[in-house]
Amino acid sequence: MGRAAQRVFDVAVIGAGAAGMMAASVAGQRGLRVVLIDHAQRLAEKIRISGGGRCNFTNLGTTPAQFISQNPNFCRSALAGYTPRDFIDLVERHGIAWHEKHRGQLFCDESSEAIIRMLEQECDAGRVSWRMPCPVQAIAREADHFSIKTGGESIEARQVVMATGGMAIPQLGATDFALKVARQFGLKVVEPRPALVPLTFDAEHWKPFSALSGVSLEVSVRCGQGRSKTVFLEDLLFTHRGLSGPAILQISSYWHPGEPIELDLAPGQDLAEALLAAKPGNRQQLDTALSAIWPKRLAEQWLATAPGRPGAQRMADIPDKTLRALAARIHGWRLTPSGTAGYRKAEVMRGGVDTRGLDQKTMQAKAVPGLYFVGEAVDVTGWLGGYNFQWAWASGVACGRALQAA
Repeated sequence: MGRAAQRVFDVAVIGAGAAGMMAASVAGQRGLRVVLIDHAQRLAEKIRISGGGRCNFTNLGTTPAQFISQNPNFCRSALAGYTPRDFIDLVERHGIAWHEKHRGQLFCDESSEAIIRMLEQECDAGRVSWRMPCPVQAIAREADHFSIKTGGESIEARQVVMATGGMAIPQLGATDFALKVARQFGLKVVEPRPALVPLTFDAEHWKPFSALSGVSLEVSVRCGQGRSKTVFLEDLLFTHRGLSGPAILQISSYWHPGEPIELDLAPGQDLAEALLAAKPGNRQQLDTALSAIWPKRLAEQWLATAPGRPGAQRMADIPDKTLRALAARIHGWRLTPSGTAGYRKAEVMRGGVDTRGLDQKTMQAKAVPGLYFVGEAVDVTGWLGGYNFQWAWASGVACGRALQAA
């Protein structure tokens, strides 16, 4: 990645992540003069660590229904214009082997480095100029172009694409720069917050369960009321400070502070019926019986916190009423998180540039011709499982196709 002497471009893309490289490569291959600017020392760190290092690069089941936004229809055009199959075709053209893990989630067979190399090669095919590491200090609008001041030079571009992402994982260099630029140019911002993030609980309240750290099981988790109720069936993980795992990461994007969540710790079962049917003449202790459907540590600790502490009693000696109450608590465990683990542990940011101020076909700011926002910086947040990468690819392509040459 060399530093070109050129300082005047058709397009300056700020942020060399998934959406930024996609937009830059598409525009460059259409013949536009593109410069890609990023402040990081290493390219695409969030791609590198994603999917346990194998990059969950899309999801076959992608539809607008898997995305959260105050303007839910905004994502439709971009997602329809560039589908998971389109990205798979690109991956296969570069000879990258992949597999479906479950629920439509696609991963590289080998390292996520293959996706980074692919995007870098696509940019090089479009003769994209690189500036990296190169922090942007200021962006100003001139008569017919934008002036971008960096640490070492001033770059002129007729169009600017903000692809700097959100605030999740600041230790990888994440910032709120895109939101600052949006506000600078008068665009509204939907209040950002961590999403796809573990939930935490008051230390004293959580003390009985902190010993379960590392225990995992499939649960159904829900929050909200009535038509706004959201439910996920995924794995849950107990931690020292609270709850994590896919089930909690999913529901965290819908959870609001002060609101309870409800967990069914034995989904798909009628636990009351099963316990009552197993009761007659059963000399087995209740914690042993529950260990047949739960991890043993969970069965023991859960019953130790249950009213009357029935775990050490024989099944045959426990009143039907107690078994029914226990089953109801297991199927409907309500608890109120005190907060989240924050941006350091979040996979993405919810909120961002208000999409009502953007053109859904091009990603251009309606009130600021030539200024575009793509990827995580925009108020479009996907579920866990490859959806946010698909939004990055789709929004980047929509923008790259819309950018204009001089």
